[in-house]
Amino acid sequence: MSKLNDLIDEFLRYLLIDKGYSKNTIESYKRDLDKFLGYNKNKTIDNISNDDLKKYIKYLNDNGLNEKSIARNISSLKSFYKFLVISKYISSNTSDSLYLPKIKKNLPSTLTEEEIFSLLDIELIDNFSYRNKAMFELLYATGLRVSELINLKLQDVDFSQDIIRTFGKGSKERIIPIGDYAKEYLEKYIYKYRSSMLKKESSEYIFINNHGKQMTRQGFFKIIKKIAREKGINKELSPHTLRHSFASHLLKYGADLRTIQELLGHSDISTTQIYTHITNEELKQNYKDFHPHGN
Repeated sequence: MSKLNDLIDEFLRYLLIDKGYSKNTIESYKRDLDKFLGYNKNKTIDNISNDDLKKYIKYLNDNGLNEKSIARNISSLKSFYKFLVISKYISSNTSDSLYLPKIKKNLPSTLTEEEIFSLLDIELIDNFSYRNKAMFELLYATGLRVSELINLKLQDVDFSQDIIRTFGKGSKERIIPIGDYAKEYLEKYIYKYRSSMLKKESSEYIFINNHGKQMTRQGFFKIIKKIAREKGINKELSPHTLRHSFASHLLKYGADLRTIQELLGHSDISTTQIYTHITNEELKQNYKDFHPHGN
């Protein structure tokens, strides 16, 4: 029987080559399965029983992982074991005994229109401020995921057609229109300021950090948190705050769910429907705030 670490490596190659999963998705699987490997040192896959799997999940719980993280770890294990059965490394799927915990869905954090306008109102004084302005305007105009934003390449933008091309989850391509504001500042950044940020290096990626390299997800998150603090926006932010705001504001002004689904790149419309809950919550709050007998 192959060693557990060899099987995990083969599974990750399968996700990359056969399934075409993104680098970020594969890294997520790797982190989960590395934990599983560390817990089962010196064991082969046929020596890990049903009880061992349940003890491992209890171990994750005892070590403070929240329900969402535990659910993701179970999902990674189930995918791994399914691969092992398909590849005939094991005859039966031991992970079938594991059940995903029920997770309460929290509504995603969004900004009001006033907060968005404040966040986008960046004083344009140098290369970095023009880059930040272009990033924020583009995210709010398109609803891109942050991972999609930082992976945008120069060839993915067509200014003549006012569109960008991106590859989302599962490497699915989608074409998204960009509005006048996003186009204006993206053009200014690319044609006037980007080249001086490269530090004599070359890069096909649009957004560059202060080291002349591709912008990272963590780098973007630090930037948006810093600017939000400076603007007095005290809400809990996530890397996807502008994406969520894009969707909820579209819905508020009458866009249908199918259109929003296409723009966001959701494979299932049920994922998009969470934005109807945001709109409903805002409606309830406005009723309480402004109706004479609302409270």
